[in-house]
Amino acid sequence: MTASAPPRAKQLLEDMFLSGLAAVHGARVVRQALAARPVAGPVSVVAIGKAADAMLAGAVESLGAQLVQALLISKPGFISQATCADARVTCLHGGHPLPDECSLAAGEQLLAFIDATSSEHHLLFLFSGGCSSLVEVLRADIDLTALQRVNRWLLGSGLDIIAMNQVRRALSTIKGGRLAKRLVNRDATALLISDVPNDAPDVIGSGLLCPPRTATSAMPALPDWLRDLVNGELPIAQDRDPVEHHVIATLDMALAAAAECGRAQGHPVQVMEKGLSGSAQSAAADIAGYLSEAQPGIYLWGGETSVLLPERSGRGGRNQHLALNAALALADYPVSVLVAGTDGNDGSTDVAGAIIDGGTAQRIAAHGLDARAHLHAADAGSCLAASGDLLKTGPTGTNVMDMVIGLKLPDADTL
Repeated sequence: MTASAPPRAKQLLEDMFLSGLAAVHGARVVRQALAARPVAGPVSVVAIGKAADAMLAGAVESLGAQLVQALLISKPGFISQATCADARVTCLHGGHPLPDECSLAAGEQLLAFIDATSSEHHLLFLFSGGCSSLVEVLRADIDLTALQRVNRWLLGSGLDIIAMNQVRRALSTIKGGRLAKRLVNRDATALLISDVPNDAPDVIGSGLLCPPRTATSAMPALPDWLRDLVNGELPIAQDRDPVEHHVIATLDMALAAAAECGRAQGHPVQVMEKGLSGSAQSAAADIAGYLSEAQPGIYLWGGETSVLLPERSGRGGRNQHLALNAALALADYPVSVLVAGTDGNDGSTDVAGAIIDGGTAQRIAAHGLDARAHLHAADAGSCLAASGDLLKTGPTGTNVMDMVIGLKLPDADTL
């Protein structure tokens, strides 16, 4: 039995992942949404997030001459030249995953854009993951230094996205539905690509136009310096009718499309009911344990894990951390596992994740690397680069959390 999976196994997993991405691509889902719910009259568009460029492209195609002007805010490398060439579109960059001075400038531009928009225009908002970092208007007592300190702590805290956005909302004058007040009586609609559990509009992007829909849960355990900042949160008031929100792309849609791709190639496929959550290390243990005992076939998980970072972290992100943990647990098993972020980014790297197999651990060791030491240093990416297992897609035009696709072969040499 050979430890490494056949090349066709890797290609199958990549094909399934790309099929999932295509089903929730920003341009596609916006076109579908606007065909189902046409907007009348002149339209001004605000697109924010890592999928903003693709979502705006769908709006441009659907609205045609109806689109009068648009404001696009995304991260560097995620805005196409074609979008910027459209004279109707103002393109801005914000900081991600750490907000920066560009994020604050984008926040001011966002307010100015809304204020200058004619009351005769319908405002169409296109939101996807990344909004929380890309655009911000801070409370008067919070400055950029404090904002970045908070976000550095959050990114390494191990908290889930709901808790993280609850903290971010407390520092802001636009999150938690507060931006809606700026719309006054303008007609508005929001189309969202969900990157959060349960697809809650008030959590996506920290709810720029959507106040918390349920009673606010208690703040997570925070250091004293951060709790002092959070305690200054401004009240959230609903001063206008709620903005109509539609979640138009979800993780479930991507998983269903990926599964269909696998079945179309003749394989038994199961989408797992239990999603990814908790630490990347524990999720990897659960997945590896399941695959080691499973019948041959393909198994899909989706969700989002977290990593508690050391003071100085290395190369990688939660998906590479999960993948490397799984590779160690599944050494010499006839399996291949894809672990990737649907936005094409993992942590602060430019890769989506990795596709590991039963020979990954051996290939890493052959390079003289201690995989467990690299995991301890949050440096999984260095090991996976050495083993040749990193997955790079570039910006995907969507963002619906993370996907894991596990392929269990009847033996190591067949597919």
